[in-house]
Amino acid sequence: SAAKLNNKLFFHYEEIKNLNKTNKSSFGIIDSSLFLASKNSGVPIKITMEMIRIFSWDIDFQRDIKPNDKFEVIYESFFDENGKHIKDGKILYAALNIKNKWNKLYFFPTKSKYPEYFNSKGESAKKALLKTPVDGARLSSRFGKRKHPILGYTRMHRGIDFAAPYGTPVMAAGNGTIEKASRNGGYGKYVRIRHKNNYKTAYAHLKSYARNIRPGKRVKQGQIIGYIGSTGVSTGPHLHYEVLMKGRQVNPLSLKLPTGKKLVGKTYNNFSRQVEKINQIQIVKNM
Repeated sequence: SAAKLNNKLFFHYEEIKNLNKTNKSSFGIIDSSLFLASKNSGVPIKITMEMIRIFSWDIDFQRDIKPNDKFEVIYESFFDENGKHIKDGKILYAALNIKNKWNKLYFFPTKSKYPEYFNSKGESAKKALLKTPVDGARLSSRFGKRKHPILGYTRMHRGIDFAAPYGTPVMAAGNGTIEKASRNGGYGKYVRIRHKNNYKTAYAHLKSYARNIRPGKRVKQGQIIGYIGSTGVSTGPHLHYEVLMKGRQVNPLSLKLPTGKKLVGKTYNNFSRQVEKINQIQIVKNM
């Protein structure tokens, strides 16, 4: 097409390339963090971040992953007619082997505009609350390296701590409405979100709040609500995270949330056939 500007003629060319698609796979043994292990196995960062995201409903990336745990991933890769890599597509399959048990997730097309993942029983990976409400890629990368002395769930300290660098994004664990976003005694800068089914989640010791985070504002699961800091009574940068059920604090680690969508009938049969196909793909052990 041609356009005229100040009596000069400009030509605009658009080249539409036909892209070829292939499936790439990778395997790795985790010796510090999933993020580093997948990077070392040649997995593109975008795919690693997506893998962390789809496991964030079930995996606590600071506590569940130990040395010698493993991962596998199969993802789409697009290249042009000359074989030049153009972009990566979606994950088709991702698995984490934790405590010698494989957690496998498979892509299956649904009406959602975002790719959705299901376990082999056809249960959606997506839950009401994320197990890791922190950017999983930026959590402490070395095992046992904890910046805060009070860890885990005790009667005195009803919540869990995620040690991570200053400024690491903190995400809303689920869809809901901001109930409080202000200083709260020893909790320092604090956000509390009201969710459906009588759940609330709370986030403490924040460095700062994200833009527009104020009481009454609706937030979506995964939306950034603030950044890790050390405000209030705190010995170093970390997120203190609590889950409240009917106003009482409950242990976020033992919370068994029901799965969302479950594939049934004909849809489940189609899904099972897809799982069989994916299970036949040889995973490249590029170690």
